[in-house]
Amino acid sequence: MTTVNIFEAKASFSKLIAAAEAGETIVIARNGKPVARLGPIDPVTFPPAKLGDLAGQFTVPDDFDEWTADDDALWYGDGQDSRQS
Repeated sequence: MTTVNIFEAKASFSKLIAAAEAGETIVIARNGKPVARLGPIDPVTFPPAKLGDLAGQFTVPDDFDEWTADDDALWYGDGQDSRQS
């Protein structure tokens, strides 16, 4: 584990990041007292999404693409939804 002071860390930040990418942990100190740690992180991976993962969880109504009188009234009329009465 390498220890560097803040001034050195500012001046060589890119090199410290490269060291962290290589797996090294760097301690950053102020006036000789450790205040921060710079190091590698575990990669975050997500399982690949598969087409059909939501099968059975979402259904499309058979009439989803039909325009009805109720739709017409909601779109152009008074805005009252007769389905909620």
